Formats: sequence, structure tokens, C-alpha cells
Amino acid sequence: MHIRMKRPAKWDLYQSLFAVLETGSLSGAARALGLSQPTLGRHIEQLEQALGLPLFTRSPQGLKPTDLALTLRNHLEAMNAASDAIVRDASGEADGETGVVRITASHIIGAEVLPSILADFHELHPGIAVELALSNAVEDLLRREADIAVRMKRPTQGALLARRIGSVPICLYAHRRFIERHGVPNSLGSPSASAIGPDRDETALRSITELSLPFGREGFRFRSDSDLAQLAAIRAGFGIGGIQAGIARRDPDLVQVLAEEFNYPLDIWLVMHEDLKTSRRVRLMFDHLAAGLARYVAEGQVEAP
Repeated sequence: MHIRMKRPAKWDLYQSLFAVLETGSLSGAARALGLSQPTLGRHIEQLEQALGLPLFTRSPQGLKPTDLALTLRNHLEAMNAASDAIVRDASGEADGETGVVRITASHIIGAEVLPSILADFHELHPGIAVELALSNAVEDLLRREADIAVRMKRPTQGALLARRIGSVPICLYAHRRFIERHGVPNSLGSPSASAIGPDRDETALRSITELSLPFGREGFRFRSDSDLAQLAAIRAGFGIGGIQAGIARRDPDLVQVLAEEFNYPLDIWLVMHEDLKTSRRVRLMFDHLAAGLARYVAEGQVEAP
């Protein structure tokens, strides 16, 4: 889509557009930016005038972005990430131990593994603030959406420094209460296993197919696309599901079952943009995470059945 701008638009107008696209409403965007709703509305009107095209249509369901607004969204995400990166870079000198480091990781790693590692880092370097973004989507380090990423597969983008930490197995576990009530089934496909797994996430469901499990989505008695919800269901005694061995070993009430049926190795990679290798605070965090995750991998090894 080619746009002939009537006049240049200021960055704050694009920030307002991005906020509306993210929150879905003028009121939500105004709260996010600390502006009044009329001011936010004027920003959108000024941007539409500058672009010469509408950005939203009004409907009973609220604001609906036009094709132009949706086209601009990817550019706005990149601009917003760059703006955040500038703030982080300016927050501390490159050779100092102050400022901000932003980390992205999966929900499971971010909630179950990283907190203790980051707490130790904070004791050593209290002047460095930590931002942790949890997402199972792959954040774009080239656009500086984060400084460091913990990923579960090897990155393919160039201009990234990547270190393979190791491999931790995902095995099947059940809570001791579940086993006391139902015993250990002889197969994950057995109805008595009350299997726990994904719901509608196509990537997760494809992985289930590739693992040649004895059933598909309909075989799971508890379905959720949240890995944390699946873990909570296992801990609650709902049924049997997959857990990283390093996490399961920390809870004596979680018992490995059906070891012969399932043992899936999961790689852990630590990644950062090569431009950040001279930043002391980012390098300190990268090395600290590498050491902490290496301990986690070592603690999670299980003997082959």
C-alpha cells in the first residue's frame, strides 16, 4: 500500500495509534499513555489528516482498524521496540552496572526457572533493573524487542550471539494424590491417565502429532494452551502430563510415570544481539543466565529408561 502523506506526522501521533491498536479502544490507549481521551482522539484525527486516509471505522463493537492501520502496525511495533531500546541503552552507561536489561522467555521458563536466577543476579548487581517479558512467541532481537532471549530452539537470524546451554528432558509426571487415587496407568492413552495437554494452539498440536502419541487433541481430558495452566493441573492432581524434569524434581510430590513411553529432549539457547556484547550490564546478565541455566539443565537430567 502506497501512502502519499500530506505532511509529516510527529512520533507522538504514531505512539497514540499504536496504543489504540494494542488496547482496542481510545479510553484504554489514553490510560496506557497517561493522556485524556479527547487528546488521544485528536491525535488519531491529526494522523488521519496527515496520511489522508482513515485509520479506524466506528461500529457498535467499538473501533475497527482499517487495512491501512493494520499495515502500519508492524512498522509501529518496530518503532516502539526501538524507542524502548533507546530508553534502556540510555538508562546506564555501557561500562557501568546500572540501567535496564530486558529478557524474554517462555511462560514456563520465565515463571518457574528464571526467578531464582534473577534474584541471585539482583543481589550481585542491585543497580541493574530487570524487565522480564513472558511469551511463547519468538521475540525479534534484531528489532531490540528484548536484549536477551531464552529460547527452546536454535535461532536462525543473523547478527545474533547464541549459546546452547544444553538439553533438558520433558517427561510424564503425576501428583502423588492422583496416583494414590487411580494408580499408574499402563499407557498415556488409557482413559484412567486423564491426560493433560494443549487445546487449540496449532504449533503445540503439531508437536503432539510428531511425537506419535496414541491420541490427538480429543484424547486430553484437560486442555489448555497455557503451559502454566497445564502444570497447575498436574500439581492439583487432575492427571498426567509433561513437565521439564528440572522443574518436576523440585517438587517431591510429583512422580515420574510411563518413563518408557515418553522422554522428549528440549534444547535451551541463550541469545542476544551482537551489538550488545560491549554493554557491561547486558554481558553480566548473559553470563549469569548462562551459568544459572546450565545448573538447571544439569539438575534436570534423568536416567534413560
